[in-house]
Amino acid sequence: MTVFFHYALHGFSNIYLVGNDVTKEAIIIDPAAFTLGLLDFIESKSYMVKAVLLTHKHKHHVDGLKTLLKIYDASVYSSNSGIGGILCNTVADSEKFEVCGFSVEALSVPGHSQDSIVYCIEKLLFTGDTLYAGLIGNTLSQYGNKLLREQIQKKLFVKDDDCLVLPGHGPPSTIATEKLYNSAFALKDNRT
Repeated sequence: MTVFFHYALHGFSNIYLVGNDVTKEAIIIDPAAFTLGLLDFIESKSYMVKAVLLTHKHKHHVDGLKTLLKIYDASVYSSNSGIGGILCNTVADSEKFEVCGFSVEALSVPGHSQDSIVYCIEKLLFTGDTLYAGLIGNTLSQYGNKLLREQIQKKLFVKDDDCLVLPGHGPPSTIATEKLYNSAFALKDNRT
């Protein structure tokens, strides 16, 4: 397995490629932009993009999707049936499916947006805008914030401590680090 990180200036977003080094098939997570740098990497490694995983439908995570699909015949996975006129394979909470030789688990973690999905591939958690290094995603209400914190604790903090958190923005982290130092949970602990 190869994991490649690509930074997009559009939305200051992280794009990830997970490549199967045996089959040369690849998954793209959250194609914020589809740039020449990303295309050059894919082609230099002789990957064929066969799947796209969307964590949610905010523009700065999906704007490169149409360009990507003009180049590669890839299946798109999302909690939405369609995004921007593109049909998606709809995934539900706790659903497991196979793509590019990898087992993927989809975890619904609403709060930042109603359609937020975290994808777990082995010990990699692609969290979109739900969980960042030291922070959680922005919400529009106290209810959304409470829901997001509860869902993170219930679905993500139960994962192994050495699972990598690969967010839609910012640097990577681990579950152990987030349980200890994430400010959203430290604040909650200080109020009790």
